[in-house]
Amino acid sequence: MAKLYFKYGAMGSSKTAQALITKYNYEENGMTVWLIKPSADTRDGATVIRSRVGLEAKAEVILPDDDIVEKYDRRGHTDVVIVDECQFMSPEHIDQLRELVNFRNVPVLCFGLRTDFQSKLFPGSRRLFEVADCFDEIKTMCDCGAKATNTARIDAEGYVVTEGAQLLLGGNDSYIAMCHRCWQKHIREHRKVR
Repeated sequence: MAKLYFKYGAMGSSKTAQALITKYNYEENGMTVWLIKPSADTRDGATVIRSRVGLEAKAEVILPDDDIVEKYDRRGHTDVVIVDECQFMSPEHIDQLRELVNFRNVPVLCFGLRTDFQSKLFPGSRRLFEVADCFDEIKTMCDCGAKATNTARIDAEGYVVTEGAQLLLGGNDSYIAMCHRCWQKHIREHRKVR
């Protein structure tokens, strides 16, 4: 029986690399993979998923008004669905992915962030915590050596940012993984991360 998986972690925890490796493993076994991403993720181009270690693949973009079940049915048989940057999916899209698992018996693996730079759940992540079957934290470390649980947004001067829009695409120049203690310490002491 198929399941809905949520594989989450802080920035830099290799979520995208693991999604692309998972895709490769399925394809090596002769299975078809539907690799998708939300349209909000334009960091590496409209249809490309690229990891920081250099792995990349073409993906189909899911627009805000798309019905994932309808798109799946039009494509024909697919053995597995892999979603990158799932935190940017709408709750309705997460429900549609759940429907693929329930009524098409297709496993769906979602990779993404749990929380934003303010330590608040993204709408897509919140819905996954409500309806997914399996949860797997992809761990990374804070500079202090503790497990990183927060994705801190930093400004050009290296200070932690606590205000702004939830969606701001960026890489190592804009975000750093931190444990909650270091995140709060940098905010309270208003000191540079780098």
